[in-house]
Amino acid sequence: MAECRNRKANLANCSCSYDHCSRKGVCCECILYHRRNRQLPACFFTAETEKTYDRSMKNFIKTYHPA
Repeated sequence: MAECRNRKANLANCSCSYDHCSRKGVCCECILYHRRNRQLPACFFTAETEKTYDRSMKNFIKTYHPA
């Protein structure tokens, strides 16, 4: 789990656009936070969709499987 907390290295691949998030770049904490809130982290979404901050599973499905 040490690599999870390597914030500097993780930020190179982090697609979260919410700069004030204390979990940004700490993937294990980010995933746990969103899972507890029945959401998905930013890295699961397209850049355009991520900027809406709607991290719901419903929005994820809508994004990748539009009706």
